[in-house]
Amino acid sequence: MTLLIDNIGELVTNVAGSGEGGPLGIRRKAALLVEEGRVAWIGPARYAPAADHRLDAGGAAVLPGFVDTHAHLVFAGDRAAEFAARMSGQPYTGGGIRTTVAATRAASDAELRGGVARLRREALLQGSTTIEIKSGYGLSVAEEARSLRIAREFTDETTFLGAHMVPAEYADRPDDYVGLVCGPMLAAALPYARWIDVFCERGAFDADHARAILTVGQAAGLGVRVHANQLGPGPGVQLGVELGAASVDHCTHLSDADVDALASTRSDCLCADGGHPTTVATLLPGAEFSTRSPYPDARRLLDAGVTVALATDCNPGSSYTSSLPFCIALAVREMGMTPAEAVWAATAGGARALRRDDIGVLRPGARADLLLLDAPSHLHLAYRPGVPLITQVLHSGVPQCQP
Repeated sequence: MTLLIDNIGELVTNVAGSGEGGPLGIRRKAALLVEEGRVAWIGPARYAPAADHRLDAGGAAVLPGFVDTHAHLVFAGDRAAEFAARMSGQPYTGGGIRTTVAATRAASDAELRGGVARLRREALLQGSTTIEIKSGYGLSVAEEARSLRIAREFTDETTFLGAHMVPAEYADRPDDYVGLVCGPMLAAALPYARWIDVFCERGAFDADHARAILTVGQAAGLGVRVHANQLGPGPGVQLGVELGAASVDHCTHLSDADVDALASTRSDCLCADGGHPTTVATLLPGAEFSTRSPYPDARRLLDAGVTVALATDCNPGSSYTSSLPFCIALAVREMGMTPAEAVWAATAGGARALRRDDIGVLRPGARADLLLLDAPSHLHLAYRPGVPLITQVLHSGVPQCQP
């Protein structure tokens, strides 16, 4: 079956040079043909080919589906009281992770699966057609494997984050825990993971421990991601660049050397294996919103030539949002990004952070992941924050039911 989407007022393709708007590649009065889950044709609406089915966009804006590359969806429990305490002035330290670990370990498979399903559905209806899901709330061999096995039911982009925090039972033996992560835990995670990640931060894992974990995971065939420089200056960004990480995430506290290191990796060419060599700076403004911390300086990164992505960091403690439109609005209001830069970062930037070229873009051959707005332009995502503008989402060409 083929599906023609026509009467599109503004089509954001993210194909630079194919239309207006610089890297957004905006086309006006366009149409798009979907066949077998892929984009088959894009062009002026008046030249649109025949199709089995038609979707009239009604002059609305059509964008690539959002690509959320940082989410912690496998968990149980609630940390609303912790959020309320922060709003009263208590600083965020990351220590609440252990509260979620205890609740997650006590939950059944069905409870965890139900929670992931709810949040994945929530994110999908807000336009996130691709989502990365991390483990990290099990912190034992069996629990990390269970978390990843459940996550893999919802996405291929799964990340082993056994190095999220040293669990209570290893509090006085961090070296022993790192050995567990690098050995039996990694072996149990490998069948279900594509990536490996470490929370390289004060109070979590130092540079030596993070390097040991990431290099072992990399040797086992996993791609590298790093939680870096969230709570203060640190070695995470430099370590990520050194190891060729696809993404370093948070990037709130950066030195000039950190920014220069990220900028030095930028490339618009594909690697021999089909991936981008760039180390992307993935910014997570939902975390700063929920912790009352300083926002990352996206303008500084962009002006230096760093490739930037936006993601939600959806988790129960420090960013309990699944809405990339909300993060786009925050990025524009608080981080110095233009609406076009923020939209690109939430789509094509996310694809770069996953080293993929089949998502986050609308061109022939790409996966037909797209969304329709109840608005004439992508500008409305930042212009009308908090408004449910997304009227339809297509995932691999299949329309998703809206609430």
